[in-house]
Amino acid sequence: MLLLPVAMIFPLLWARAPSRTIATLLAAGYFLAASRGLPHGVATFYAANLWPGLALWVVASASFVTVHAMFWTKPRGENASGRKGTDAARALRYLVVMVLMAVPPFGITGWAHPLTAAGVLFPGWGWWGLGATAILLVVMTGRRWQIAVAVLGGLYVWSATNWTPPKRTPGWMAVDLKQGASLGRDGSLQYHRDLIARVRKAAEAGKDVRVAALPESALGFWTPTVERVWQEGFRGSDLTIVAGAAVIDAKGYDNVMVAISADAAKILYRERMPVPGSMWQPWLQWTGQGGGARANFFGNPMVEADGFKVAPLICYEQLILWPVLQSLLYSPELIIAVGNGWWTENTSIVAIQKASSVAWASLFGLPIVMVFNT
Repeated sequence: MLLLPVAMIFPLLWARAPSRTIATLLAAGYFLAASRGLPHGVATFYAANLWPGLALWVVASASFVTVHAMFWTKPRGENASGRKGTDAARALRYLVVMVLMAVPPFGITGWAHPLTAAGVLFPGWGWWGLGATAILLVVMTGRRWQIAVAVLGGLYVWSATNWTPPKRTPGWMAVDLKQGASLGRDGSLQYHRDLIARVRKAAEAGKDVRVAALPESALGFWTPTVERVWQEGFRGSDLTIVAGAAVIDAKGYDNVMVAISADAAKILYRERMPVPGSMWQPWLQWTGQGGGARANFFGNPMVEADGFKVAPLICYEQLILWPVLQSLLYSPELIIAVGNGWWTENTSIVAIQKASSVAWASLFGLPIVMVFNT
């Protein structure tokens, strides 16, 4: 978590690279290092050897590397066209790079964006802190980079010394699970009854619990039968369950969060950006085959649960910028981050997801509920 600001040195190295080739290699090295858990995770997910994971690792880096290679310009002196390179040109170019890697289409794989460090450097500053971080990153690319590094160092020391984790929301409880790959794949009545009993027991052991959150995919396929079983399971209770599930139709499926109480059940949120490749497969729609998870992109950025305005983030959305920034535009009162990370064992992926989510909660001074299956 507290090492996120180290990523802000990357624009300095990129801007001062002596050639476009070196700048491209720096971008590739940065992205591949940040996503180093992907090959092993993909191999585990598909029960295959490392080669598919290595291929996806390289393909995923393409947009990040391409954008940084395209907008690099020769540092100081003459550029390739014989004109004098200027600080203003480099600053503008990096500003464009930041924006492109934050929003679709390039932002779909915009992992490890240096702006995420804003939550460590400027906790509680909100949009002002995000803007200040962007300014620091831009200054890193110019002749005054020493000033930016000095300011970054001072802020880092202050943050590390005074860091406090985001507060919890009274009445909300996270029920983490350790069911591995079996989570949500057992549709039996006994599976749901056992999970209901576990949630009720955890809620009874807590203090004034009103909402219990379960990980992504915890309920498996969302059907009328599953809905009735869960509603009956909490009959006589005031508890609300927020849990992950999948809603399937003939054309594909939505990865969702549902809200369940004894009196009602509804789809709370449809994931805006499922994992590209393994879940979101747009080529299936383009070729008329159908299938794969739908990307709702800019849909439902803010939902309401237990009277709170909630910014929802499912799994992959915690690694990229635009879903969380879009949600924060609606002034939420709480962030809920859910995931199913069984396939990431022995990698840094879940740790990065949690660090990123906590950073955004810290930046805007929001409480956060995080719940994962491993």
